[in-house]
Amino acid sequence: MLIRLQILPKTLIPRSYFAPKASSSKPLKPFTPATAAASTDSGLKFRQKILYLQELRVNPAKALHKNPHIRSAPLSALKSVENSLRSMGIERSALGRILDMFPQLLTADPYADLYPVLDFLLNDVSIPFPDVRLSVIRCPRLLVSGVDTQLKPTLRFLEQFGFVGPYKITAQTTVLLVSSVELTLNPKIEYLIGLGFSYDEVVNMVLRSPGLLTFSIDNNYRPKVDYFLKEMKGDLEDLKSFPQFFSFSLDGKIKPRHRLLVEHGFRLKLPEMLKISDGEFSAKLVEMQLQLLENRHL
Repeated sequence: MLIRLQILPKTLIPRSYFAPKASSSKPLKPFTPATAAASTDSGLKFRQKILYLQELRVNPAKALHKNPHIRSAPLSALKSVENSLRSMGIERSALGRILDMFPQLLTADPYADLYPVLDFLLNDVSIPFPDVRLSVIRCPRLLVSGVDTQLKPTLRFLEQFGFVGPYKITAQTTVLLVSSVELTLNPKIEYLIGLGFSYDEVVNMVLRSPGLLTFSIDNNYRPKVDYFLKEMKGDLEDLKSFPQFFSFSLDGKIKPRHRLLVEHGFRLKLPEMLKISDGEFSAKLVEMQLQLLENRHL
């Protein structure tokens, strides 16, 4: 935006305006070899941090943008975070992906921010120590979630829902702990009930296929339910017995396989149609065609 300056005629400007004014600023410190050395030392330390991030395969520009505190943090603080995560069994090869996703971890206090999550996974969730790394690698967001504000309340909700005993939270399902009960978990449960399932039926479906609580209502449930009911003429009982239906790609697997079956006049139960590989499905289709030909010649 251009700013127009209005130039006043010199006759309208008081003479005092042109009089020399006393400077209110502090006098500049002379540039000495000591200040030059300090500047060089500061630049060298910053360069070392950049090289360290690159070694970890963390994007320095992205990390500095999302976490400006990296600039003032000593390199030793960044390395203490790496040491803390590696003490959990996380390999250095996986650290870069985690720290690149969540650069705020680079300046975290291990004792205030990281070890409480480890303690929660070990003692509250009862994850065996060798499996802690799997939990974190599968869901790095655990490390930036508040233990008291997010993780513990969600664990209590899931346990009350039925994730206990043989269905207790494991390294494969700790991803559920970072979900909001009010904004994520309850709306999905209510959506499934709204389809016509009872609460107990939804509990049974979710315990058999916990991924149901991770799927988007708008991007997963609605389009798949719509296709299943309208195009496949399916019955909700089929979804009740095979809730894994929602884990398969609509455009990549469900639609093409269903259309091939319709084209040849065949029907298969959902597990038979979706659980096998592409090669097995093609072989199954050929087998059904041959069987049909044999029946016609009988």
